[in-house]
Amino acid sequence: MARKPRSVHLTQVTEWSDGKVRRKEDYLAAEEPLEIRLGAEPLIVTMRTPGHDLELAAGFLFTEGLVRRRAHIVALEENPGDDPKNRGNVVRVELAADAAPDFEKLRRNFFATSSCGVCGKTAIDAVRARALEPPNPDFRLSAETLVRMPKAFEESQAVFGRTGGLHAAALFDEHGTMLVLREDIGRHNAVDKVIGWALLAERLPLSRSVLLVSGRGGFEIVQKAIMAGIPVLASVSAPSSLAVQLARELSLTLIGFVRGRRFVMYAGAERISKS
Repeated sequence: MARKPRSVHLTQVTEWSDGKVRRKEDYLAAEEPLEIRLGAEPLIVTMRTPGHDLELAAGFLFTEGLVRRRAHIVALEENPGDDPKNRGNVVRVELAADAAPDFEKLRRNFFATSSCGVCGKTAIDAVRARALEPPNPDFRLSAETLVRMPKAFEESQAVFGRTGGLHAAALFDEHGTMLVLREDIGRHNAVDKVIGWALLAERLPLSRSVLLVSGRGGFEIVQKAIMAGIPVLASVSAPSSLAVQLARELSLTLIGFVRGRRFVMYAGAERISKS
């Protein structure tokens, strides 16, 4: 019987500590390929930490613009077919007729992105071409609520607590209540899992939510947040220059270095109240 992929692996390591050496067991964050298929056609393979794979696939399809609503996904299932080698590492998606993609165009786009990357003006123009709406301009969040979020964030990172090797993304409401948290070895995947959760639960757009991410707030994270209608994106690290440019252009509140009782606002400061 084929094994089910695990999010954590146990291994033997040698630890050096203050001149003493000992053998011990340690946990590693799992990293395995996930193939997303549209019907019988392979679409993409992404390296991820197993867990919440259906959300990851749904979120990826949404943030790549292949689906715009839950009704576009007719079927979504893990482990299709009889090949035991792929058991647990394949998700098959069936889309509604009005969401059926042009496979040749898709392959060209994914190849271009993975080969040379999307950067600068090309990246901004590609986002503009999707005619995205600026997030909810009326959303407000208190500074005191924001600075409380990292503590709940860290306490809920179960796999990170065991391995120290994962990124996380979490949604909060305006009162600071955590709605969902997902972990993955890739920070983009963690965000896609959160957005996929919202898509499958028919909660999009997330117009009254805050997205908090570990690591830096890069361009792709900003793009995904805007697509999901999220008005505030915060990270515990720094954003990139292109992320700040996109956030300012599309009126996203972008915050970095949320640590202790300090944070830095790079765009959309009007949504954050002082108290």
